[in-house]
Amino acid sequence: MVSYRNSVKIVGDVLRIADESGLSGVNVTALLRKANLSYGRLAAIAGNLINAGLINEQEQEGQRIYVITSRGKDYLQRYQQFAEVANSFGLNL
Repeated sequence: MVSYRNSVKIVGDVLRIADESGLSGVNVTALLRKANLSYGRLAAIAGNLINAGLINEQEQEGQRIYVITSRGKDYLQRYQQFAEVANSFGLNL
């Protein structure tokens, strides 16, 4: 059975990757590879996350870099807690 990720799971993955990258952030290429997303899908999700104040977009040496915000870290922590509870009841997000 093929398991597809929903938008909530993808947002969680993008935020987790940005968080793991620390203050230096993550560039678009690395984020595409690590999150296993197409450029179009990432662009739409990143736009939503920027508008929500969960990540910031910066430019460093001609590359776009995404850095998680404190609000994004809070969202990620709550998402991970919810995922743990859901998994304990046998639900997959």
